[in-house]
Amino acid sequence: MNAVQGIGSTSQEGRFQLLVDAVTDYAIYMLDPQGIVSSWNAGAQRFKGYTQAEILGEHFSRFYTDEDRANDLPRRVLETAAREGKFEAEGWRLRKDGTRFWAHVVIDPIRDSRGTLLGFAKITRDLTERKRDQEALRESEERFRLLVQGVTDYAIYMLDPTGRVTNWNAGAQRIKGYSQDEIVGKHFSEFYTPEDKATELPRRALETAAREGKFEAEGWRLRKDGTRFWASVVIDPIRNEMGELIGFAKITRDITERREAQEALQQAQTALFQSQKMEAVGQLTGGIAHDFNNLLTVIVNSLDLLGRNVQDARGTKLIESALRAADRGAKLTQQLLAFSRRQPLQPALHNPKTLLEGFEAVLRRACGEMIRLQVSMPSRVRSINVDAAQFEAALLNLVVNARDAMPEGGKLTVAVNNTLVSERDGNHSGLKPGPYVSVSVQDTGHGMTPEILSHVFEPFFTTKDVGKGTGLGLSQVYGFVAQTGGHVDVESAPGEGTTITMLLPAEEGEDDPQEEGPLAARPARETAGTVLIVEDEPAVLEVATDLFDSLGYDVLTATDALEALEVLGRGTHIDVLFSDIVMPNGMNGVELSQKARALRPGMKILLASGYPMSALPSEGLGEGVSFISKPYRWAELSDKLRALRSQA
Repeated sequence: MNAVQGIGSTSQEGRFQLLVDAVTDYAIYMLDPQGIVSSWNAGAQRFKGYTQAEILGEHFSRFYTDEDRANDLPRRVLETAAREGKFEAEGWRLRKDGTRFWAHVVIDPIRDSRGTLLGFAKITRDLTERKRDQEALRESEERFRLLVQGVTDYAIYMLDPTGRVTNWNAGAQRIKGYSQDEIVGKHFSEFYTPEDKATELPRRALETAAREGKFEAEGWRLRKDGTRFWASVVIDPIRNEMGELIGFAKITRDITERREAQEALQQAQTALFQSQKMEAVGQLTGGIAHDFNNLLTVIVNSLDLLGRNVQDARGTKLIESALRAADRGAKLTQQLLAFSRRQPLQPALHNPKTLLEGFEAVLRRACGEMIRLQVSMPSRVRSINVDAAQFEAALLNLVVNARDAMPEGGKLTVAVNNTLVSERDGNHSGLKPGPYVSVSVQDTGHGMTPEILSHVFEPFFTTKDVGKGTGLGLSQVYGFVAQTGGHVDVESAPGEGTTITMLLPAEEGEDDPQEEGPLAARPARETAGTVLIVEDEPAVLEVATDLFDSLGYDVLTATDALEALEVLGRGTHIDVLFSDIVMPNGMNGVELSQKARALRPGMKILLASGYPMSALPSEGLGEGVSFISKPYRWAELSDKLRALRSQA
């Protein structure tokens, strides 16, 4: 039995030895109690480089680096294995050729049945490639971490599947104001506004990202200090190799400045469109006013001439009624010209406080009993260079509109203030930077919708009932302020009332002395002379001929500038050239007057137009040239002629 058992045991040990020798991925060998190598397998030879003959009988410390031997690591390793029953570690080891490899080492003590230490079993595995891969991964992760941490323009951070912050970069701290210690572990809904929280936007954002693979949006977010910023947000889900959701990557960018720039551009484009529209409408209304003035010129002067020959009371009354209607028509054209910025202004330096104080009684009467009028002015106000009558008319229009917006009564405030327009504000409103005076009219009425606001300055646009307004009041205000070099602002919302502010260029200085009132109309002296009338409208030409005839002039006529030059070239003595400015055939009245002055240096020139002189070319006219607006009256024409004759 003992012999048989011995044979069986030997056979089993032989098979085990064959198994150990066949392993090539592991170095499996034996050490005696002092650490001398006593066996060596093929795996040990493969990656350590020693043959069995070379290494048997050598101490295993030769596989250790100089640093480890200096620290007496081989001895401590064996002591640990003997004392604790195992030693396991990873570290650098040496091959025969001196190169290093990263080894996973397990050392087990071998004892007999009585517990006597017989030696050690040592298994070593070459993990150099895995170590290299781990190092590469670690370096890559470190580079990525440094990259993410170095980004300051973007908030880049991670969320766990429930939405709690797990890491935080420098950009997130800069944009949102939280340090890493303050925010890690908190739910990302901290950054959302109360309105977004109420609609559960944070939860819906994560659900969308998980379901669709991405969530992307823009919206208001909160900083630590409670201020808001406009954010561009991208949330991506993060999944493991099994496809399980393990969190979210969130990138946020502060694009408040870009949004403000886009809004400013949109406002500028809207303002430009509105300006172009108003300019086009202004051109149209100015042309209508010019043509209407021609018609009124015929009507008014025909009635004037007719009235000189009517004796009965009924006929006189009818003519006077017609003249009053014509006067109202003339005022209507003045409002149209005001909108188109072609009304003749007589600007002078005025203190707006003085103007308002002198006009306050009229404004209070215009408000009526149900409106409480309050006037607010500082003790000192800069002077403005305006036409006083047009300023008062514009202010009255604003007050009347405010009154009509409060049919059941309310409060109306007229406020005057000094203000400065910065370069940025000027770019928005088209004003030059500098000092201005603001005159605002604020009511507590029903307010206006954005749609109505976009049309308030257009001629004939009104929200009043039929027959309760021409729709030209605010048009007149717009035209007056624009022609003065200012700007009109309107702020209104339904149910919140309306504030309209006129910004007028300010000047330092005292008011000019009070101007004298207009001279009373008086007939021209008896005179003899010849006038050349140039007018392309037959009806206007006819009534002008009658007017000059009634003033004692011999009349020559022409229907355009070329015909007038032909008449001037005949040598006939002509005292006055009376010409319309706007004429066909390529030459206007101003150009005609220049050529006429070259032909007849001493001839007086009187130019007429439905447009004001300020809107027409007037360079090079010189002395001896005057201007009269249509519709002109007999008395006004006689005054102009007398003034021309009085010039040297």
